[in-house]
Amino acid sequence: MNPGKQRGGASQRGASLLAVPGGLWLLLFFIVPILVVVWYSFGEKPGLYGTHDNSVLSLDRYGEALRGAFLQTFANTVQIAAIGTIICLLIAVPFSYWLAVKVSPRWRYVVLALVLVPYWTNFLIRTIGWQILLAPEGPITLMLRRMGLVDEAFSMLYTKGAVQLGVVYNYLPLMILPIFVAMERLTPALREASKDLGAGRWGTFRQVTLPLAMPGILAGTMLVFIPLMGDYITAQVLGGAKGNMVGQMIAGQFQQGQNWALGSAMSVVLILITLGIIVLVGAVGAVSVRILRRNRRLPVERNPREVSV
Repeated sequence: MNPGKQRGGASQRGASLLAVPGGLWLLLFFIVPILVVVWYSFGEKPGLYGTHDNSVLSLDRYGEALRGAFLQTFANTVQIAAIGTIICLLIAVPFSYWLAVKVSPRWRYVVLALVLVPYWTNFLIRTIGWQILLAPEGPITLMLRRMGLVDEAFSMLYTKGAVQLGVVYNYLPLMILPIFVAMERLTPALREASKDLGAGRWGTFRQVTLPLAMPGILAGTMLVFIPLMGDYITAQVLGGAKGNMVGQMIAGQFQQGQNWALGSAMSVVLILITLGIIVLVGAVGAVSVRILRRNRRLPVERNPREVSV
């Protein structure tokens, strides 16, 4: 037997073994819980004090989940998630470009650390901090009153705007980090070559930097949009009834309502629609990348002296 083939087979087996811990983790803590939720969604609530019963399987819980209240709350959730993702993107792209290109390498990671340090703080504590700031007698409201911009009855807390502000603050680092990594990897020679060919700063950013950083932009969009769709802490703390999101309804079915079957059906619907939106955004992103690459191609003019034979 060829010794080279033996070594190659051994190295492949070793590489496969390295993937076993990650595969087991994914199976036990992601796939199995999702399958349990899907199984519960086909059951029913057995009684006043029961949580679920799968002795008779049906799709009735999905019919309940797709009624008016859930759809209205889901539309509100998609709106908050979409607007929050777009705002994070509009902030993260110029900031990441400035951080990756303009800031000195000596201070670059210091500034990045300052961006990420608040994210390492407990999620609930950060959200409660905004609750204090946006309270009727909080510093932000008092400052706006002193400037004459709002009246005495104004309160931003427990509104949809407070939820929107909270989600942008909580998820912005997840957008900045992948875009920064993508832009930092861009070779400065590419930007210099673009400028040498006559492109200005905006043209270089649009035709060179932005298309090459698109993988980081798409990754940041997914990292923000997916958890934001299932967020209920921000809506619970800052929104109240006006900023209700699907996560609150699902948590209410599992906790207060003790209706695990309906909560599971709502969870499955949320997962499926979120996946559908992700596929749609991915398709739009792929088309956008193709258009950007096509627009940055320079036409090659033939020499009029050349004569085809």
